[in-house]
Amino acid sequence: MIFKKPYKICRLNKNYPKYDEIIKLHKQAIDEGNDIYIDPESGYAVLTAEFLLKHGYCCGSGCRHCPYDEKA
Repeated sequence: MIFKKPYKICRLNKNYPKYDEIIKLHKQAIDEGNDIYIDPESGYAVLTAEFLLKHGYCCGSGCRHCPYDEKA
């Protein structure tokens, strides 16, 4: 078994509109093995933290669910 360091799953503030729905969609996507979910407000595809973790590093794009420390 590989130990994964705990990481923050969302960079959004808890007061962000539809925050609870976004977290629910993110968790559902991960549970179903999907790399993305559709943002309920914009309709854009959003990458999950699990997918970004497999990427291996932060690209500096400010992804919503980036599991890495922000790039300077």
